[in-house]
Amino acid sequence: MSTATPQYAAYLQGGASPAMHERVLEAVGTAIASGELAPGGRLTLEGIQQEYGISRTVARDTMKVLESMNLVYSRRRVGIVVRERHLWNVFDPKLVRWRLASDRRENQYSSLTELRIAVEPIAAAAAARRASAAERARLVSLAADLRRLGEAGELEAFLATDIEFHCLLLRSCGNEMFQALEGMVTEVLTSRTRQGLMPFKPRSEALDAHQDVAAAVAGGDATAAEAAMHHILDEVRNAMDLH
Repeated sequence: MSTATPQYAAYLQGGASPAMHERVLEAVGTAIASGELAPGGRLTLEGIQQEYGISRTVARDTMKVLESMNLVYSRRRVGIVVRERHLWNVFDPKLVRWRLASDRRENQYSSLTELRIAVEPIAAAAAARRASAAERARLVSLAADLRRLGEAGELEAFLATDIEFHCLLLRSCGNEMFQALEGMVTEVLTSRTRQGLMPFKPRSEALDAHQDVAAAVAGGDATAAEAAMHHILDEVRNAMDLH
C-alpha cells in the first residue's frame, strides 16, 4: 500500500518529508507487528512526537495510515490503542513485510504459503483459459529468463523476474480478487531473498516447474497449469520446512 500524493503534499507543507513519514511508519508498524506493542497497548501523539522527533502532523498522519490498516484505533480521552490481531488487515503488503521481518516470521511464512497454495494453482488454471496471447508469450519468456538467471546465480535479477512471473499469472487469470494479492506475493518473494532463505542457485525442479506452468498456460491446458503450480508451491513449502 503506497501513501497517496496529496498526503505527501500535506507532509511537505508541514515541514516533513515523505522519508521521515515512512521511517516513523515503519518503526511503529514493525513494533506492532512483532508484538513489541501488544494488543491493548496505548500510544499518544505526544509520545510519538517525542520519541521520533517529529511534528504533530507527521505523528497524526502516521496513525491515520495505521488506522486504515486496522492496526490501531483512537478514542477521545483514551488515546491510540493497538487492536487485536484478528482485526488487522493481514493482506496489506506493508503489514506482510513487517510481520516477515519480525521474530514471528515462521508463522507468517506458513500462513502465506498456505494461502498461495490455495490461490495460485487455481489462478494458473484460470490463466490457461483466459490469458491473452501476449500474456501467454510473456509467461514463456519469463520462465526461460528464470532458468537462465537461476542457473547463473543472479538472485536479484531472478527475484525481479520471479515477481513479474507470479504477478502476471494473477493478473491474467481474470479474477480481480486474486489479482489483489499481487502486493502480498511480491512481499513474500522479496522477503525470502532478502532474508537469505533462497539457495544461491534455485533448485532445478523449481525452474522446471515454472517452465511447465508457462507451457501449460500457453497451450491452454488448465489441468497441467494447476498441477505445475502446485509443484512450485510444494517445493517452497518443503524448502522452508513449513508443515
